[in-house]
Amino acid sequence: MIVTQVLPTPVGPLALLVRDGVLVAAGFTADPQEMAVRLPRPLRDLPLRAGDVGDAAEAVHEYLDGRIDALDRVPAEQSGTPTRQRLYEALRSVPAGTTVSYAQLAEKAGLPRTAARAAGSACAQNLVAPFVPCHRVLPSTGGYGGYYYGTPVKEWLLAHESRA
Repeated sequence: MIVTQVLPTPVGPLALLVRDGVLVAAGFTADPQEMAVRLPRPLRDLPLRAGDVGDAAEAVHEYLDGRIDALDRVPAEQSGTPTRQRLYEALRSVPAGTTVSYAQLAEKAGLPRTAARAAGSACAQNLVAPFVPCHRVLPSTGGYGGYYYGTPVKEWLLAHESRA
């Protein structure tokens, strides 16, 4: 079973999906099912139940209150190749309030700078936003680049982190 909880945030509802105390999906939507359909098959087949997701929800409240590193303590898990796992691990090591380019993220993951495209793909497939903070990755050409939940959400997250 996967426990779901939807929390209000200044940029819209944030759905959290937790299985056995581990965050398996999070995203800016009011409908946890939108996240569940993106999970790998074994998890996708599990029933969803609305409830209290515990520490993940508490961490979101703390993050919104200005403790911008609060999301770091929540265990998160998502599927992917070994390369993608390295990129997700590197993403989680980008400190709140800072940004990196896609090439820098690839380098941080121990991949050649030419792996920037793989870094972009990992961000696009990230199921645990903002806990795996792909919003902290910006194109080296300037601007905000894309974000699965829209550029205004990415802009708000970065501004919130830089204010704190």
